[in-house]
This record gives sequence, structure tokens and C-alpha cells, in this order.
Amino acid sequence: MATNTVLQWIPDGKRFVSTDSTGHSVILSTPDENFGMKPSELLLSALAGCTSVDVVEILAKKQTPLSHLEVQVSAEQDADPPWAFRKIHMTFTLKGEGLTEKNVQQAIKLSEEKYCSVAATVRGVAEITYSFKILEG
Repeated sequence: MATNTVLQWIPDGKRFVSTDSTGHSVILSTPDENFGMKPSELLLSALAGCTSVDVVEILAKKQTPLSHLEVQVSAEQDADPPWAFRKIHMTFTLKGEGLTEKNVQQAIKLSEEKYCSVAATVRGVAEITYSFKILEG
């Protein structure tokens, strides 16, 4: 399966627009531009997004649909170039009727170990860990 993205430089600084195979775009930039996401943090967002899509789908199939999902991602990078991520931790906060710790644990684990292409790509370089909390109500 092939996929395609196109990145274009915006010639007035260090800003770029990346467009995916479905035509959706995101703006990337360096921190000094203060406009757009840092490319390295976009990788963290991609990991959280990829895993979240799976978690939502898996829990829906288990008849426990979510009413809330948030993922906070923290990461440690090497101090020297190329500043590779070595540890990434995702904290999931979920809410939904009938959620159990067992179902949530299974959904996150299945995504992270089997279905999420971003996790599969990053796993060889960075240790990926996760935790979760289920909100009441």
C-alpha cells in the first residue's frame, strides 16, 4: 500500500504546508516562526492520533463508545542532533458509559502493538509507554 504527501515551503521564512493524500493540510514551522507545528511535535501528534483512531474504533466494537478522549504526550529527546525521541509516554483520559479498565487497556495495547503504523515505525527508536484514567459520569 503506497501513500503520498506533498510538502511546500512558504518562501517568507521557515514555514511549510504539508498536504496528505486526501487533500488535508497542516502548517509546520520552526519555533522562532511562532506559526504552525514543530515537525518533531507533529510526529507526537501523529502517534496520539493514530492510536486514538484505533482506540475509538476498538471500544465502539466492544459496545463501549466514548464520549470523551484526550491524549497528552510527553517525550524525551537526545540532547544532540538529530535529537531523536528516546522515550514517549501517552496519557489517555477517557469517558464513556460502561468503560472498564480491562477494555481500555486492551484497546490501547492492541493499537500500540498491532494496528498503529506510527507506533510501529517509531518503536525501534523510542520506548513507547502509556497510562490511562477513566473519568466518572
